[in-house]
Amino acid sequence: MASIEFKQVTKTFQQNVVIEDLNLKIKDGSFTVLVGPSGCGKTTLLRMIAGIGPQTSGQVMIGEKDVTNIPPGKRGVSMVFQNYALYPTMTVRGNIEFGLVNHKVKKHERKQLVGSISKSVGLFEYLDRMPSTLSGGQRQRVALARAMVKNPSVFLMDEPLSNLDAKLRAQMRIDLIELHRKLGTTFVYVTHDQVEAMSMADTIVLMNKGVIQQEAPPEEMYRDPNNLFVAQFIGVPPMNISNLGVDHVKFGFRPEKLILSTSPIKSYFSIKGRIVTREMLGSETIYQIRYNDISFMAKSTEDKYQVDQDINVGVQAEDIFFFGENEERIRPDHPNFQSYLEKLREY
Repeated sequence: MASIEFKQVTKTFQQNVVIEDLNLKIKDGSFTVLVGPSGCGKTTLLRMIAGIGPQTSGQVMIGEKDVTNIPPGKRGVSMVFQNYALYPTMTVRGNIEFGLVNHKVKKHERKQLVGSISKSVGLFEYLDRMPSTLSGGQRQRVALARAMVKNPSVFLMDEPLSNLDAKLRAQMRIDLIELHRKLGTTFVYVTHDQVEAMSMADTIVLMNKGVIQQEAPPEEMYRDPNNLFVAQFIGVPPMNISNLGVDHVKFGFRPEKLILSTSPIKSYFSIKGRIVTREMLGSETIYQIRYNDISFMAKSTEDKYQVDQDINVGVQAEDIFFFGENEERIRPDHPNFQSYLEKLREY
């Protein structure tokens, strides 16, 4: 196991600065997910750890050791790619033990390691099969087993589930969580899917344009976002946001916090709108509610309202967020916070 630390790291491609003076410490044994939109720099960070895309300046530390000048194969890390990167002419066994053969590990030791690892990921009965005969989920397990057999101090995963269908992705998320608990190794996982990040991570690092927007456990990032970007990126459906109409301030609230009623609602934010769409998703229903030229999303466990129905909606004071002109969060200790709440009564 090992911690990972970026110290004043900058990465440029030609004349473009992708990441500048970034500092980040990933805890030993954590399951850290780097998440953000395409091009935000998350895969660039992963490649720096692996040594296949070194930083332009600054230091990358693995287990207190500066690995800047250490080649990828000697860093004690294993990487699992989006496309599995399996050798099509080798059996499952051949793929898993490939690195061991290269490192001249003895045959009986290889057999023992491959047998043990393949059992742990449910592949033992497939060892003599070719990758082309396996499902997507099984091929991803082969890629994981190949990484595990090296006994790395750090696992790096670059969107490893994106080629799987929804059902398999859900199962593989559970498998990866269990695998992490079993191994106790540092996992660094890259995805653009915030559902993956929320369900798997013990720490999320949310990035945008090469800058860390927030680093926190999933529940903290959801309930206590630092800024407007975090508030809207994390959560399905995303946070409702609208202009307050004063000081360039915006206000927001989570869809599940919107109270729905056929009767008027007494709250700081209270309006009467019309339901324009309804999505029944089993245990919950998503409504889109139109008020003048603004739409709000509501998530409810009650499926009792219909499209084109007039509806009263409201949000309690403790469920309302404010964001300033710079998109940073305005917290309750801000001198104008109470006046912004009062302004909502006029909405």
